[in-house]
Amino acid sequence: MKPKINEIWLVSFPFSDLTSNKLRPALVIAIHRDEVIILGIFSKIPDDDLRETWVLVSDKNNEFKQTGLKKSSLIRADKIATVNKSVFQQRLGILSSELMGKANLALKISLNLGD
Repeated sequence: MKPKINEIWLVSFPFSDLTSNKLRPALVIAIHRDEVIILGIFSKIPDDDLRETWVLVSDKNNEFKQTGLKKSSLIRADKIATVNKSVFQQRLGILSSELMGKANLALKISLNLGD
């Protein structure tokens, strides 16, 4: 099965210093041949205000179950990676169009793309 945009997959996600990687959920945002651009999804949610480059996927959301995530998580548009399709382990689920819209907005802010 090939990853598709809006899907959440378990991926071997690289650390930002490229010393290692960790198996974690990631959101597929673009596909270019065998390369896929993903955003990291993290279950550690800070107590203070969330950054505008983060999107909360709450387990209280009606569409949470379809994400395949185990608990409330953050999609971090400041954690972007381009990876080969070979690092995709398992499809977890799909993100609702409402949350995908929020993720796209967070990504625009993260990349300083403005309006």
